[in-house]
Amino acid sequence: MKLKALIAAFALSLPLSSFAADKPSFEQYVEGLKKEAIEKGFEPEFVEEHLSDLTYLKRVVKADKNQPEFVETLDTYLPKRVPEWKVNKARAAYKENQELLEQIAKEYGVQARFIVSLWALETNFGRIQGKMPIIDSIATLSYDGRREAFFKRQLFASLKILEEGHIEPEKFVGSWAGAMGQCQFIPTSFLAYAADGDKDGKKDIWNNKHDVFASIANYLKQEGWDNNKTWGRQVKLPEGFDKSLIMPKGSKGRSGWLKNFANNERTLEEWSKLGVTRMDGRPLPNVDITAALIMPDDAKGRMYLAYDNYKSLMHWNRSYYFVTSVGYLADRIGYPKIQ
Repeated sequence: MKLKALIAAFALSLPLSSFAADKPSFEQYVEGLKKEAIEKGFEPEFVEEHLSDLTYLKRVVKADKNQPEFVETLDTYLPKRVPEWKVNKARAAYKENQELLEQIAKEYGVQARFIVSLWALETNFGRIQGKMPIIDSIATLSYDGRREAFFKRQLFASLKILEEGHIEPEKFVGSWAGAMGQCQFIPTSFLAYAADGDKDGKKDIWNNKHDVFASIANYLKQEGWDNNKTWGRQVKLPEGFDKSLIMPKGSKGRSGWLKNFANNERTLEEWSKLGVTRMDGRPLPNVDITAALIMPDDAKGRMYLAYDNYKSLMHWNRSYYFVTSVGYLADRIGYPKIQ
């Protein structure tokens, strides 16, 4: 028998695992997570309680790998995300919770209309929070390996949330990707921004509106929100406008995006001199603030002057479409003023 044939015959006699990089089973992987958790300071009994009998959720991996890609424009996105019924419902929700909202707005320095807008768009006023078990989902995604380091951080943050007693383990649920509660914080964001609005010792973003509203406000405030400014405005460009003055869309991460924003910023007076106006052709406001010119789609689509608060919203979700929907809904909530 020729040498190549011998090698082929030998290869066929070996199990497939001889050729593939050995990967532990999900159960073996979880045992490794337990050891890491204990090394990070969690009590062994606590770790055993919360990381035993986990289930590998195939539907979570499927959801992660098959996220739909839509050819969308802002003109098609906004009507779906902010239909008229949601505007009406948001204004009614503001009125219903007005005393609490305005109390929190004053405490944190974040306009109440933006709190309601984020609450509405993230979970439809708390109604759609997800029902997947957080620990199982995050352990599954960590094991899958596409973003293992990220999901490991989320797992240990999840254990911290349970350790601090903010939610009962059986109620610790959220989206397949680990976003939780009425404001859809991932676990690390919960630890960084969740607030105990009613001072009862728990940060309950699942059921307690006081905590939900305070957490949203705290997030924005910590990320630089200025209560004296709005988010931005849609504007009209003159014929022949120099398109190089529009902020480029692509960037490598948030730091690159912020650098582009800073390089593009001009005062409203400077933008006015370049021919930029409000959508109805009136001059821009005569106020001493800076703004960057942003295009969510392309140079033929809508244009926005983005103020500093835009950066806070982009930290929440780095999507021009999402931020535009938040700002648009907040404007519709605030004007005409709710009595």
